[in-house]
Amino acid sequence: MTNDLINLIKEKTTLSSKSIQNIITLLEEGCTIPFIARYRKDETGNATDEDLRAFEEVFTYSQKLLKRKEEITNLLDEKNFLNDKVKNSINEAKTLQALEDIYAPFKDKKSSRTSSAIENGLEPLANIIQCLKYTNQEVEQKAKQFVNKNIKSTDDAITGAKDIIAQRYADDFKSKEILRNMISNWGEIQIKEGKEFDKSGVYSSFANQTEKIKYIKSHRTLAILRAVNEKQLTIKVDIDEKHILENIKKYKIPSWASSSKDIVFDAYKDGLKRLLLPSLKREAINTLKEKASSEAIELFGKNLKELLQTAPLVNQVILGMDPGFVSGCKLAVIDENGIYLDSDVIYPTKPKQNTEASNKTVLALIKKYGVTSIAIGNGTASRETAEFASNLIKDNNLDINYAIVSEIGASVYSASKIAAHEYPNLDVTIRGAISIAGRLRDPMATLVKIDPKSLGIGQYQHDVNQKELGAKLENTTVDLVNKVGVDLNSASYKLLSFISGISEKLAKNIIEHRDGIKKFNSKNELLKVKGLGAKAYEQAVGFLRIKDGKSILDNTAIHPEDYTVTKNLQKKYNIEDIRDNQIEQIANELNTTPLKLSDIIQELKKPGYDVRSEFNQVKFAQDVTKIEDLKEGFILSGIVRNITDFGAFVDIGLKNDALLHISQISQKRINHPSEVLSINQNLEKIKVVSVDLDKQRVGLSLK
Repeated sequence: MTNDLINLIKEKTTLSSKSIQNIITLLEEGCTIPFIARYRKDETGNATDEDLRAFEEVFTYSQKLLKRKEEITNLLDEKNFLNDKVKNSINEAKTLQALEDIYAPFKDKKSSRTSSAIENGLEPLANIIQCLKYTNQEVEQKAKQFVNKNIKSTDDAITGAKDIIAQRYADDFKSKEILRNMISNWGEIQIKEGKEFDKSGVYSSFANQTEKIKYIKSHRTLAILRAVNEKQLTIKVDIDEKHILENIKKYKIPSWASSSKDIVFDAYKDGLKRLLLPSLKREAINTLKEKASSEAIELFGKNLKELLQTAPLVNQVILGMDPGFVSGCKLAVIDENGIYLDSDVIYPTKPKQNTEASNKTVLALIKKYGVTSIAIGNGTASRETAEFASNLIKDNNLDINYAIVSEIGASVYSASKIAAHEYPNLDVTIRGAISIAGRLRDPMATLVKIDPKSLGIGQYQHDVNQKELGAKLENTTVDLVNKVGVDLNSASYKLLSFISGISEKLAKNIIEHRDGIKKFNSKNELLKVKGLGAKAYEQAVGFLRIKDGKSILDNTAIHPEDYTVTKNLQKKYNIEDIRDNQIEQIANELNTTPLKLSDIIQELKKPGYDVRSEFNQVKFAQDVTKIEDLKEGFILSGIVRNITDFGAFVDIGLKNDALLHISQISQKRINHPSEVLSINQNLEKIKVVSVDLDKQRVGLSLK
């Protein structure tokens, strides 16, 4: 571990040098981010999992930067280009881009006007012109000595020398950075119609528009770039070249210079227009794309976190209903632990609308298994099925609640390998109903079985960097699953595979072992699982829970390495009586740290505590069953299903979610919908402001 690496990381984080050293050491020892965040707070300065994920990115980038600095230094040293000035520039470079800018002048120029001029020996003439000590006539005189079989005239010699000067200007990393900043701050994107442009298509509003690069929103960038790929639109970067040339004259050519400055200026102008601007304009578009992709990925992660944080419905036997018209409504019952019990199919809606038989079937399942809640998927026939369930509950005076849950991704799960592994003998439609019931019981446990890209969250998921998106969604899931904790005796292998230190193969071994012993009674029994060694146990055990185990500690996040401290604490103190101002003194007494002791006390006060918020049922307007029933001015309630840069999509009980545009979210100006809204947030008193029957779109307002 070098001081250079630590100093680089320190510049880009708020962590101390000691914390940085400790985190790197822990990572090298095979510790995971969740484990470090939860159980090594004293070594990291109490860094959160978010802090550590940010550190991980900076750490990886800094390693690449230092490695590239070393590579470039060695290359230039081999070619005898490495002087003190270049070496200092390399050492001072803070980004990979700046580093490549410094290296650019030393790269071999192949098949270009510059390389041809250099091969013909015109570098000395370029030096003569660029020193600005000679008049044009003197330059022409000196150019005569460079005429040869390849250079036919003094004009050819001067032209070749100007090509070299143009390349030097284009390669100057300081000029490049100045121009890059000018494009970023003052440049514009001009958008025109493409070859395949559809005047009535989704991109029609973008055509023949100009967007400031500095202010263009990420979702617009991604939409425009998608349209460019589809040849619906064309784009180009525009910048005030006249202003740039004035700056070149002002800052690059001294006022005292002799008349050869005109030749130099022509060369700079050529370097600007032919070499520098085209590459920087391409770079500006790539930078816009990377920025938009990065912001969209961040939004995906935030939405996924909120979705997985949806409150569970504990200690309930749940009937899942997957609505449908012609194919009927599929039913599945799961118990308090999510174990599948039974299934059936009913036809409570058109075209069959066999209400009487449907009532009998549902009532029989409720009575047989003691169903206490109903989960209804929000897809086709959702509203009609909800109306059927509501009438059933009222007519039979049942003490049962029902809720509408998002069924997006349920069909993906139904046909997946995970579903086939869990329910090999069930039809895919019944698996879907089980998934819907599971989303009400424990959304996190159910949704982790589905590729996050199939959950309908975020925006333009196919247009962003897929590797970065996958990593973000994986890390988000891992961090949240570990923060919540997992019930060792009811978790699926997929849920267990997100636990710190547990691979998918190891998770399957745990399930196999659990099936053999029926249930875990102590966390120590994990050590008997095939393939689960001391390191995996250390990383995983604190994030696992056993509700009715031999010890209450097994239902907490207290790590076994702290059991001795915990038991000593319990012997000497009444946990409820300990005050904050006593923590440091007690920690010293028990030979532990205040941070660790505080966590232990919190866990002892609330064993089995779930950090997710309490369940909240959505109440839909009962008189709206289809979009034709809606009129402007109607007041509804709904639930936020997705958040994008331009607004939120709200489930109001129709087949398609309605749009709550960012301009309609708050009376105050907001920069992003997430400042006010969150995934699965219940909204009351939403006003309908537009109804488009042709496009089946509904506009909403909270104002």
